[in-house]
Amino acid sequence: MEHSIALVTGATSGLGHAAARSLAEEGWREIIITGRSLTQVQATAAQLSAEAKRKVFTPLELELELDEASSVQAALAELVKRGRPIDFLLLNAGMVPGKKRVLTATGIEASQAPLIGHHQLTVGLLRANLLSPNARIVITSAEPARGGVPMFKYTDAFAFAAKYFRGDQTAAVEALIRSGPHVKYAPKNAYADAKLIVAWWAAALARRLPSGMAVYAVSPGASNATNVARNAGPLLKYLMIPIVNLIPGMNQAPETAARRYLQASEFGTDASGQFFASAQGKFSGPMEVQLQPHLLDGANQEAAWQAVVNVSGVGLLPREL
Repeated sequence: MEHSIALVTGATSGLGHAAARSLAEEGWREIIITGRSLTQVQATAAQLSAEAKRKVFTPLELELELDEASSVQAALAELVKRGRPIDFLLLNAGMVPGKKRVLTATGIEASQAPLIGHHQLTVGLLRANLLSPNARIVITSAEPARGGVPMFKYTDAFAFAAKYFRGDQTAAVEALIRSGPHVKYAPKNAYADAKLIVAWWAAALARRLPSGMAVYAVSPGASNATNVARNAGPLLKYLMIPIVNLIPGMNQAPETAARRYLQASEFGTDASGQFFASAQGKFSGPMEVQLQPHLLDGANQEAAWQAVVNVSGVGLLPREL
């Protein structure tokens, strides 16, 4: 992969900020960074330029957490106008849901909204031929998607579909995205579901990418010095996270966590669609491919893809391009 143009979403703080700086340090020629407002992301570009001592950052306004399709379309229009293909697409923007259920204006559960925006952005770039022939796509997932994380439990989509949706797994996943019928909201479970759906989405996208391109879902591992938990309840923010920070192996610097994204960007196409995270029972250290059966289930992967298509209104057939 040529180290020419990268695009990093959610780069105004935390892991996205750290990843953008690392890309500059590795010699990338241009790094497009996104944030909620142009003023905010312009300030971030100036800050990153000072930190990296290189003026390679291009600000782009893009709102992904409020499920605003118009923001994605405006960003795509700007990228089309520029006409330069992207070599590395880092889909990093995300959030931990709060104590109370929050739905966007179009009825999407808040922690699921970034995936919808990332889907619209990725498909838009593919359709506009704005990803280079050997482009790499990395999307942020998290350790709870693999299972075995205390207090975080993802929904058994197959059982959920069988119980409430006559076995229709697409309808079941769409209900999770919308926090709709039969979904009992609990923030930690909603987060686990969101990150599992991300992993399934990446696997399904891999089957739709042109030969030469690749996508990976990556958990950055534990890194609490970020803004991702800004909407979490006080118990999590002010009690649990400070305690967790004292436990060896349960926290790492954003720069260390963000290195996982860059590491994955160098993987080959044979690993496309896979989910990478810490080893079972760990939350930092080397990452490895996750082979748990629920992650590899093709029916769940395709159900997640179709549910995202239904919610976003944007589709892409296998090997369509």
